[in-house]
Amino acid sequence: MSDEKERGPQILDAYQELVRRVEQGTSRMRALSIVTIAVAVVLAASYVSQLALPLTGTLTVTVNLGDPGTVAAELIVLALALTWLCVGIQDLRFSLKMKAEIREARSKEKEIENRLA
Repeated sequence: MSDEKERGPQILDAYQELVRRVEQGTSRMRALSIVTIAVAVVLAASYVSQLALPLTGTLTVTVNLGDPGTVAAELIVLALALTWLCVGIQDLRFSLKMKAEIREARSKEKEIENRLA
């Protein structure tokens, strides 16, 4: 019985650590989701504007690829696409890390259950 009393604080500490990690994971996932949504909205608006051009009577467009405005727009879209790629990679790394931490927490939980049983 005294052994269980000694392990009680350890169990509570482990539980609090798990809750802290889940909270950190939730806030990080929220930030990644916001960035992904922002990039998706900008890209969707860009595609919608291109699809709407024929409705305004514009059937052909001459593009000066050396125009600073065009180059700037291309660089912005490229930056957004690379940001989206980074977000996707971070999201994947995060989910893999969380999967490993959850697996570890479950094994520790089973270990504690076996000790108490």
